[in-house]
Amino acid sequence: MARTATRWFLTLAYLAAGILHVTVPGPFLSIMPGFVPLPEAVVFATGVAEILGAIALAQPVSPALRAAGGIGLALYALCVWPANVQHMMIDLASADGGLGLGYHIPRMFAQPVIIWAALWASRVIDWPFAKRV
Repeated sequence: MARTATRWFLTLAYLAAGILHVTVPGPFLSIMPGFVPLPEAVVFATGVAEILGAIALAQPVSPALRAAGGIGLALYALCVWPANVQHMMIDLASADGGLGLGYHIPRMFAQPVIIWAALWASRVIDWPFAKRV
């Protein structure tokens, strides 16, 4: 039950984020690290990747496709971590302190949990809930 709930939560969250990346790219462009080439294309592509990953994660028929979606979304979360760090640095440097450490520190710690959740919800891994033999 928890795995299914996590899978559907991630599906909806990634689907919403993907739609936002494609339709409202401005906020994502504003936190893009400067070393990333073609930022508009990257934001669009990441939105498409989120949408496709969410669709793969949601489907009930093919465990292989669901696992591919989970792996893809986990890799995606790993790859966008630099943008999250960039967002924290920009935001905290703003005159008003932005969203503050109360938002950004938990967000940084949440990233590995999001990566794990995508793998666990898609049944790529069972850790730490697997029964020991």
